[in-house]
Amino acid sequence: MIRIATRWTALAVLAGALLSTCLAYPGPAQVPGAKKGRQPAAAKAAPKKKPNRPQYKRQIRDQIAAIVAGKAEAVIGELEVYLEKAPDDPEALYALAIAYGQADRTREALESMKRALQQRLPPGRFLAGPRNLVKPLAETAEFRELAERQGGPLIHGPMLGCVTDRSAKFWIRTTEEVSFQVVLSEAPDQFIRSATVFTDAEHDYTAVAEVERLKPDTLYFYDVQVRGQSALGPKVPSFRTLPAAEQPARFQVGFGGGAGYTPWHERMWDTIASHKLPAFLLLGDNVYIDTPTKPEVQQYCYYRRQSRPEYRRFIASTSVFAIWDDHDFGDNDCWCGPEVNEPAWKPAVWRVYRDNWNNPAYGGGEKRPGCWFRFSIADVDFFMLDGRYYRTNPKAENPRMLGPVQKEWLLDGLKHSDATFKVLASPVPWVLDAKGTSLDTWRGFQAEREEIFAFLEENRIDGVVLLSADRHRSDYWRIDRERGYPLYEFESSRLTNVHTHGLMPGALFGYNTKCSFGLLTFDTTKPDPELTYQILNIDDELIHTFTVKKSEISHASGGFSRKARQIEKDFGATEK
Repeated sequence: MIRIATRWTALAVLAGALLSTCLAYPGPAQVPGAKKGRQPAAAKAAPKKKPNRPQYKRQIRDQIAAIVAGKAEAVIGELEVYLEKAPDDPEALYALAIAYGQADRTREALESMKRALQQRLPPGRFLAGPRNLVKPLAETAEFRELAERQGGPLIHGPMLGCVTDRSAKFWIRTTEEVSFQVVLSEAPDQFIRSATVFTDAEHDYTAVAEVERLKPDTLYFYDVQVRGQSALGPKVPSFRTLPAAEQPARFQVGFGGGAGYTPWHERMWDTIASHKLPAFLLLGDNVYIDTPTKPEVQQYCYYRRQSRPEYRRFIASTSVFAIWDDHDFGDNDCWCGPEVNEPAWKPAVWRVYRDNWNNPAYGGGEKRPGCWFRFSIADVDFFMLDGRYYRTNPKAENPRMLGPVQKEWLLDGLKHSDATFKVLASPVPWVLDAKGTSLDTWRGFQAEREEIFAFLEENRIDGVVLLSADRHRSDYWRIDRERGYPLYEFESSRLTNVHTHGLMPGALFGYNTKCSFGLLTFDTTKPDPELTYQILNIDDELIHTFTVKKSEISHASGGFSRKARQIEKDFGATEK
């Protein structure tokens, strides 16, 4: 693995100048076809005063957008001023090299590239591109020498995904179209090989290889062999297959959102990886693009995260399942209507997204794009929802978030699920008060939300729990139902973000002091199966624990369980 020496603690303070003075460009202009929802209510102040650190996730991203818009010379001036204050920022040096190249100033572009590499920027950052922006550099002898020194075609990944009890898939990106194969071993003399797969320029030089015929709950080591040569050795990653399908088991799953690129918070990925989880759910705002009409900006946002050594270690050993939210799909609080091809950028954004993840499915494919899918671990079903592609105006009559195809898929899946627990993962909160009076959450789509909840009651579907992201904190809520059991919602969406949302009075518990993630422990081997939600912060400190039993979220409990009544007594009433 490539390792990067970081100096971000001191740089974070200096970087604020880029937001306030050097970055004269505002955020991306209103995206054609994307409509703004109601703006979020002002968040409450955090309990303690926070350091004045910038939202680094916006830095350089907006500069790349300006370069794509033909403003390379203006970007050069701004970055030169910023680099006087923060000369060691490799991302700024990367952008400066791109800007010089686009301005036909090749000598300065090469010098900036050299400086970025001296600051330990991985060479793959330039080799990945975006290729049309790097093209002036790529035509030089110096760039060709850099490609030769790279040590092989692999630049991003491997990303583990779609792990089951019998199979696993592996995603990579390479510098050129190449053949590769994944080789697994359970023991030194036992090898299982994938079919030979070719990375493809049409898919941004990515491809996915699948290995089957694996054993349940078994530790495997693996290597990626590119053109017959090891790309990962000598220290290769490992992972464990899932417990036997449809059988009781005890296992853990992590989840979260709000993962804007923040160099001094990227250590979060190592914190999560240390738990050796079989799966992690990324519930949206995973990279913060906010520029759906410019594919180069989308690629840039993925590339800078995928090049981080902490993230590469994490995705190599943890099966990642990802959905998007507004900042990965469109822009803030966007809704874009029910049509597949309107606005015209929607399918293109979906294809970039598809090329950068390793999911079991992507909605309904080319004919019905999206990011929804379903997967299972042991006897627990997970329904990952797309809350953006088909969202309509929440202020219009009969607004819809999911669209008819996805809603039918969800209800049918729930009706026919025999799982002990059914997890509904939404990119935005289900509870109505999580974002004040904003209509960006399910508050703006209450009829559709009620249709889903009533369906659970009409069909006596037990064991449903809710997950969500969007709010930059971790908390949990109880949604009481007159005709059914209470629905518990676990929310977490500040994996690496600097920005924090205030705590809300209706939550049963909330935390926003540091970056955090949610940890779910399922134990369906008990006579009364349990689900435990824990909040852990970036320093791996346990903040809070809450457990709910299957009997408490079943129609046989008669709606309000003893535990729900005790929580109401302790915390006061929540949403009805």
